[in-house]
Amino acid sequence: MLETAAVSSPRAAAAAATAAASALPAAAAAVVSSPRRGGGAAHHQRRWAPPPFRAFLVALWLLGFALVFLWQSTSVGRVRLYTRPPMPKRAAASEMGSWVASPPVYDLREFGAVGDGRTVNTEAFEAAIAAIAERGGGKLTVPAGRWLTAPFNLTSRMTLFLAAGAEIMGIQDERYWPLMSPLPSYGYGREHKGPRYGSLIHGQDLKDVTITGHNGTINGQGQSWWVKFRRKLLNHTRGPLVQLMWSSNIIISNITLRDSPFWTLHTYDCKNVTISETTILAPIAGAPNTDGIDPDSCENVVIRNCYISVGDDGIAIKSGWDQYGIAYGRPSTNITVQNVIIRSMVSAGVSIGSEMSGGVSNVLVENVHIWDSRRGVRIKTAPGRGAYVSNILYRNITLVNVRVGIVIKTDYNEHPDEGFDPKAVPTIGNISYKSIHGHGVRVPVRIQGSAEIPVKNITFHDMSVGILDRKHHVFQCSFVQGQVIGYVFPVACKNLDQYNERHELVKQSTLQNISDIDYSF
Repeated sequence: MLETAAVSSPRAAAAAATAAASALPAAAAAVVSSPRRGGGAAHHQRRWAPPPFRAFLVALWLLGFALVFLWQSTSVGRVRLYTRPPMPKRAAASEMGSWVASPPVYDLREFGAVGDGRTVNTEAFEAAIAAIAERGGGKLTVPAGRWLTAPFNLTSRMTLFLAAGAEIMGIQDERYWPLMSPLPSYGYGREHKGPRYGSLIHGQDLKDVTITGHNGTINGQGQSWWVKFRRKLLNHTRGPLVQLMWSSNIIISNITLRDSPFWTLHTYDCKNVTISETTILAPIAGAPNTDGIDPDSCENVVIRNCYISVGDDGIAIKSGWDQYGIAYGRPSTNITVQNVIIRSMVSAGVSIGSEMSGGVSNVLVENVHIWDSRRGVRIKTAPGRGAYVSNILYRNITLVNVRVGIVIKTDYNEHPDEGFDPKAVPTIGNISYKSIHGHGVRVPVRIQGSAEIPVKNITFHDMSVGILDRKHHVFQCSFVQGQVIGYVFPVACKNLDQYNERHELVKQSTLQNISDIDYSF
């Protein structure tokens, strides 16, 4: 029995308990049926006798031991299921960063701001952002009202939130706008040599910055800037409305940007930028250089679900200007533009260049509607730019009332100074246009390569664009090599090979270098 109690499994323990329990009546029966001591062998009269207490206690002890062992063995798994997990190792301050606790939320009015459209609130913005920086991050809410201010700087790990009805207004007196060094990839200010004006909302060397809201507005009040620019009354390059430089993890969403003095939203040498649900507005005439969004030497940029109507390019992807951009050497790459509506009466819906001297590659422009514009999608460059434009895909583009739909121009001869190298010619190749449709287009395609900058490996697939004038050749090419796949209307230029929908060669061109560019209409 002692050996039986030392079982090593729940099933053996249960067997031991059963055996111990059955031993009790058996022992009692043995005592009752045994002959009386000292009696004769012939005397078999049965009578009751009390069981020995020692045997009874031993059996009871064995039964209890077996039951306890069984309970312990079967409950170990349950105990492990509910055991408190070990406490995690406490992270060092350097691992947690400075923004550990729940970030604070501030209201601009807490810092003395007055939203009457007349009071200058620069100090309130600066004080609020300083408080956020001191706490390691936070949120600044701009409530409904008209908040006049001079330029101010953002900080890392902050959210600038514009409530419904909130409008941040840039002061129009340029004396309140600070001067900054020229962008290193441009050599000097874009319009004048020397310093340039900063942006209304500025940030550099930042991480984790969000500008969002309930469709509040940032208004550059650029009208006075445009007039002074046309009258040549400014001594420095105008500043953008919002400019973020050398920063990462940027989100801009659910706001309206309008009437910038110069480019509207300029991200310079930034990584991981998302711009969505944003409206960008400027007059379609009389608002010079008011590009909508300019990713400049940026990596991993997504622009989606935006509406843009401005006085220059809706979106312009850049990467530096001539010898300065070549020396800086930062490309724009991995850029996606999706679900955007654009109007640009002066320039183009989506442009690459002309400042592209750091290179531009891996760009997807998809589900874009361009209407009432001078040009649809355009690549522009020139000798002296150097670098490359490659791996560009335009897909599902709609053109409505556009003068020239698809443009590649290689003689955009605007240079920062005489120091550019005319032998630094860019390469252009691997450009695809798929599912291009529309109507009311005067010239659907104008691809103007040259002997020194030929356009290589260009593809058209599934294109049908209604044209205004059938008297002229409207699919124009010069020094172009590539292919047309399947049905394309209007009929493609003779420079391109023709393939059917099964990608089988139908006709190979030997006329890549002919030119039929016509600017007369």
